[in-house]
Amino acid sequence: MSQAGVDVSSQGREAEQSRVVLVTGASRFLGGYLVTRLAQNPEIERVIAVDTQSPTKDMHRRMGRAEFVLADIRNPLLGKVIRNMDVDTVVHASAVAKAPKSGSRAAMKDMNILGAMQLFAVCQKAPSVRKVVLRSSSVVYGSSAKDPAKFTEEMSARRRPTGPFARDMIEIEGYLRGLARRRSDIATTILRLAPTVGSRLPGSVSTYLTSPLVPSVLGRDARLQLLHEEDALGALEHAVVGRGPSGTYNIAGDGIVMMSQAVRRAGGVTVPMPYALFRTAGHALMGSVMKSFTKEELDYFHFGCGLDTTRMRTELGFEPRWTTRDALDDFARGIGLTRVMKTEWVDKAESMVLSALGERTEVR
Repeated sequence: MSQAGVDVSSQGREAEQSRVVLVTGASRFLGGYLVTRLAQNPEIERVIAVDTQSPTKDMHRRMGRAEFVLADIRNPLLGKVIRNMDVDTVVHASAVAKAPKSGSRAAMKDMNILGAMQLFAVCQKAPSVRKVVLRSSSVVYGSSAKDPAKFTEEMSARRRPTGPFARDMIEIEGYLRGLARRRSDIATTILRLAPTVGSRLPGSVSTYLTSPLVPSVLGRDARLQLLHEEDALGALEHAVVGRGPSGTYNIAGDGIVMMSQAVRRAGGVTVPMPYALFRTAGHALMGSVMKSFTKEELDYFHFGCGLDTTRMRTELGFEPRWTTRDALDDFARGIGLTRVMKTEWVDKAESMVLSALGERTEVR
């Protein structure tokens, strides 16, 4: 099994209808709004939201009839909750991409790795659990100059990712595949989400493009494939309420946008510089936010990453509402930036480049 590969033995197992759903990471955007959507579904009898910190008053109000449990997934209390409430579907969305402000890499690894191990161990022992959905990330593929035009789910990173979040997600996916082998009656779904953009979700790409002056790597133009925040929620909801087969799925909007194009569409201006100066000179342009980017995020700004989403459509049965370009434009409108109109020759040049790469182009 490759580090980012798919356990084909789990493919084809049909999921059952979810009745009692537990969502981890419920105080954050994806987990919280997923709980909100599930609580509005009359076919789901009970929704249990779990996190180590309480949601905001606004988020708690949005959750409606959902029940919030203040608990750490590393705590044995969670096992009692799953058993006593006959939870049949577990959505694990609490893995953190960065170390907590007051913590360290060791604390982050403990939260991510130990948390997933404990959660999946509870699922294995709970006879009521029939489905587990993992919110993973395309970071498992890494970003390098050796990358293919598009990664399929069977592929691995060309260079083993060095970023802590990528390493954690690869390990967490492995634990879930182990659960699927030990409990063949549990349907396991892994959603590898592309970088998400939106006005409400402060993702790394959104933060990067918000700056009016955006540092870029001289001689590089990263290929971006993005996911609208609403489509990220839609994919998670679809995996919970749908009856599709188990498996691993890339989740991303259609089409590719070059980094230079993305910056222009967001109303910014790129400032090319050698990679050796990317972080230091970038700090002068963007301020302290440049220091907040992780190694995997900087690699993504350098090289980008393309995803094959054929399985998402044909097997999972999910179709994003926003293309990569539409998601980017919606984000730009949401933050009040003026869209920069491109000249005809730029449009033609971009179309030629994307066509040569075998990407679908859109006529505007």
